[in-house]
Amino acid sequence: MSTLHVRTTLAVRSTLRLHRPAAILWALALAAATGYLIRLHALADEARKGVSPCAVPAQDNLPLCSAVEAITADATYADGIALVTGCLALLMFPVAAWAGAVVGRELETGTARLAWTQSTSPARWLATRLTVPAALITAGTTTVVLLGNWARTDDNPDLVGDWYYSDVFIGTGPAAVAHALAGLALGTLAGLLTGRALAGAGTAFVACLVLYNTVDLFRGNLWPTLTHVGAFEPPRSYYQVDWSADETRLTYHPVSHYWPLQYVETGVLLTVAAAATLAAFLLLRRRTA
Repeated sequence: MSTLHVRTTLAVRSTLRLHRPAAILWALALAAATGYLIRLHALADEARKGVSPCAVPAQDNLPLCSAVEAITADATYADGIALVTGCLALLMFPVAAWAGAVVGRELETGTARLAWTQSTSPARWLATRLTVPAALITAGTTTVVLLGNWARTDDNPDLVGDWYYSDVFIGTGPAAVAHALAGLALGTLAGLLTGRALAGAGTAFVACLVLYNTVDLFRGNLWPTLTHVGAFEPPRSYYQVDWSADETRLTYHPVSHYWPLQYVETGVLLTVAAAATLAAFLLLRRRTA
C-alpha cells in the first residue's frame, strides 16, 4: 500500500471522526425522511380521491371524529410533500453554515495548523474537508429526491404544487444536489476567509441567501421562453414570465421546459461550487506558502 494511499485513508478517517455528530444527524434525518416518504406514498391514492377517514363516519364512530382528527388525507399528503420539498430547497443554508463553522473552528483553535505540521498537507486537509461531506450530501440528497418523486406519484399540482414553485422546482430534481454542494463550497470558503466559527457560519449564510434569491429571480431567464400573442388558453401548469398590460401577449415556460431549466440551473450552481472550491484552494495556498 502506497504512502499516499495511507495518508489519504488517515485523512478521511480523521474527517469522519471530526464530523461524527453531523454524520449521525444526517443519517437520522435520511432515515426519518425515508420512512415519512414511504408513509406519504401510501396516502397518495386516498389523497387523489380527496377521501377523509372522518368525512363520512359511521354513526357509532361519530364521537371519535373530533375537529382535530378530521384532517383530510389530501391535506395531510399535500402538507407532507411540501415539507419535504421545502427542506430540500433550503438545505444549502444549514450545509453552508455548518461548513463555515467547522472550517472556521479548525483554524480558530489551531487544529488545522497542527494537522499541516504532521502527515497532512494543507491541500489534502482541505480536499478531505470537501470531498467527504460532498459524497455524503450527494448520496443522501439524491436518495431523498428520488423517494420524494416516487411519493409524488402523478404530480397532481392540486396536491403537490405547480412544478415552477421555487421549493417544488429545487426539491424534485438535480438542482437540489447542486444547491447543497454550492452551500458546502461557499461555507468552506467563508470559514477560510474569516478563520472564525461564528463569523464563518454567518458569512456563509449571507452568501447563500444572496445566491438563492438571485437564482430564484432569474430562473425564468435560464432557458428561452415561449410567447403567444392574442386570445389564448394557457396550459394547466405553466411558468408565467411576463403578461402584457393589455393581456394579449403571454411569455411563459410550459411544463416541458422543466428539465432544460433543471439542467441549466444545476450547471450554474455547480459552476458556483467549483469557483468557490478553486478560490478556497488558492486562498489556502497563499496563506500557507
